[in-house]
Amino acid sequence: MLNRFFFYKWLRLFCVLVLGGCSSPQVLVPGPIPGQSSVTPIRFLLTFDDGPSSATNQNPTERILDVLAKNQIQPDIKAIFFVQTRAARGGNESIHNLLLREHAEGHLLAFHTATSHHANHRFLEPKDLESSLQLGIDDLMKVSGSAPQLIRPPFWNYDARTLESYHRHGLQMLLTDLSANDGKIHGVNWSWRKRYNLFTQLRRVKMRWAEGNIPTVDGNIPVVVTFHDLNSYTARNIEVYMRILLQVAHELDMPVATKPFYDNRAQLEKAALTRTVQDIRSKAYIPGIWSWLWQ
Repeated sequence: MLNRFFFYKWLRLFCVLVLGGCSSPQVLVPGPIPGQSSVTPIRFLLTFDDGPSSATNQNPTERILDVLAKNQIQPDIKAIFFVQTRAARGGNESIHNLLLREHAEGHLLAFHTATSHHANHRFLEPKDLESSLQLGIDDLMKVSGSAPQLIRPPFWNYDARTLESYHRHGLQMLLTDLSANDGKIHGVNWSWRKRYNLFTQLRRVKMRWAEGNIPTVDGNIPVVVTFHDLNSYTARNIEVYMRILLQVAHELDMPVATKPFYDNRAQLEKAALTRTVQDIRSKAYIPGIWSWLWQ
């Protein structure tokens, strides 16, 4: 029954993408906010899921790190990397070395999975979930010297049981405001509509921003953005993505901080912790098809 359920879910998704993908609905942009000049600016908080990559040639994680350090927008950008510490991809030494590099360059290591594959935490037996959480924490402590405080559930899927387990292990769950929807699924690793996708998601964020429903941290409102550093397309286009973020913020009349991206690990972590989900009853945004799938 479960397989049939997922078959019809994916069949429905295919029909939506194929039959509805050719039309472009009219985009209604919220108008300027009264007193716009005095509102708190936003600051983009970049996050990456699923890495590090074990690729030996043109490693996408390495390329993303290179671009974050040196680009034409803002030098020395810091990001959160939600990592898989025990993925069965081979090249464990190279993965460990990339974790060391991420930490040494001032990025923040956070937990994603410590299973051999990208296991959904909700589908793990309680003892297996507890074990994997502790393994991941131990793995990251060996790299950074301190326990991670942030976790992002695989497939954005969580429930009261998994959230309670996270908190029991000292982990706070961070979801996202915007997603590039660039996760690799069956070899698909490109994005057809980068600008439109980020524009529509930031337009939704603008509503909450205008209402004062996003906390202010150090004079800015952190807006969480998610990419996947296993994706070679993302690695080749990460600077393009960053430019799009600035452009759509301008189009939506959302002022951006003088430094539009975080460049300090402590400030990055502080901002991220204010955006975590504390209660299962909280209405949290789930990006892409995942909200539709899990609900």
